Amino acid sequence: MNTKKHDERTVKEGEEECCPDFALLKEQLAEKDARIADYADHLKRLQAEFENYCKRVDRERCDMQTIASERLVVKLLGVIDDFERALSSIKDISPDARKGIELIFKNLHKILDEENVEKIAAVGLHFDPYKHEVVLQVDSSEPEGTVLEELQSGYSMSGKVVRYAKVKVSKGRINGGNE
Repeated sequence: MNTKKHDERTVKEGEEECCPDFALLKEQLAEKDARIADYADHLKRLQAEFENYCKRVDRERCDMQTIASERLVVKLLGVIDDFERALSSIKDISPDARKGIELIFKNLHKILDEENVEKIAAVGLHFDPYKHEVVLQVDSSEPEGTVLEELQSGYSMSGKVVRYAKVKVSKGRINGGNE
């Protein structure tokens, strides 16, 4: 018996001629195979899109948490500034009251440490526009651009500046009155 291969099926010789719907069935099978391939491709694309969506949502959630933390930290920095001013100006206070205020101050700094908040170094360094904000420029014996005084502390959180240090910077060396 002679056989022919069609679409990976073995067809006996003569079956094609005796079954008039055979060509129609072959065509429908090819259409269904193409449709299955399209559905599989569509499913793969949908799975990839869903995975990308999940990753994007996770990134956005982390970004929102970071932004919320930064906002809270910036608000706390004002309180810390107030504590620093209070501790430096209070002289007529009992030692116990002073210890209480210092304990609160230390607890605030502990919270900032837990949130990866670090004070930005300034005094004695060269002015860095990515970390410092110039409030004053004065004549000085120091080289030009040297930070002479920190007027307000700056802070970074996980490497990102959340508040720039406000600084006084040297204009340059004083040349015996010849400027």
